[in-house]
Amino acid sequence: MEELINSAREINTKKLVVLCRLEPGCLGPDGAEHINTFCQIAERALVNLNADVCHWSLAPRLDKSLVEIQYSLAGKVLSRDKAVKFIGSFDQDLDDIEERFEDKLTQLINQYIARKRQT
Repeated sequence: MEELINSAREINTKKLVVLCRLEPGCLGPDGAEHINTFCQIAERALVNLNADVCHWSLAPRLDKSLVEIQYSLAGKVLSRDKAVKFIGSFDQDLDDIEERFEDKLTQLINQYIARKRQT
């Protein structure tokens, strides 16, 4: 258990943690029933996406006052400008990374909805 906690701490100090809050409606009219499960499944599917600099975290966006995307490093919330600078220090572009994330997320949503219809 201690090893798991330490590896999580290491991830959070060396990688930009990108928390994406997803609207339940992205999964259709009954999305509220599925959003928690989808977030867990999708997070596992995203583990290798830009894994050298990012760790993706997904959560339901149940409170509309919370921002859709939140960046943090070593447990501290960062502005988007600071996240851009951090990612830039690895000669990467946050806009490109987010575009790849959005493409993958769309693919995961479509796959999830298709499977849901089959059951």
